[in-house]
Amino acid sequence: MTDRELINMAVAAAEYSYAPYSNRSFGAALECADGTVFTGCSVENAALGATICAERAALCQAVSRGYRAFRRLAVYSAQSADYCTPCGTCRQVLSEFSPEMELLCARSDGRYVSYKLRQLLPVTVPRQV
Repeated sequence: MTDRELINMAVAAAEYSYAPYSNRSFGAALECADGTVFTGCSVENAALGATICAERAALCQAVSRGYRAFRRLAVYSAQSADYCTPCGTCRQVLSEFSPEMELLCARSDGRYVSYKLRQLLPVTVPRQV
């Protein structure tokens, strides 16, 4: 699967977002190590902490089907002129499974940048004992 195909799947997933509070729809497409792809969309809630990001929606679908190793994740928002990157919570949850996965961060004009998930996580210092 090409980068563009994966991004297009994220774009299609964003169409299903429920975003009455922010008016920003997000979509994600998560490619598993074997090539299987799961998509997710953002689902907002008046209780902000109960909002589900597209990235975690896709990840939860994959994990609930027995997948644990992931190759790439594409994330997109039609309302953003900036590259769409996962929030801190999503970065942490994704790193639980595949800290070396590639992130394809797209913006509304179709352009995208690529990162390794580890590049977007805060630097952690090993605990000294």
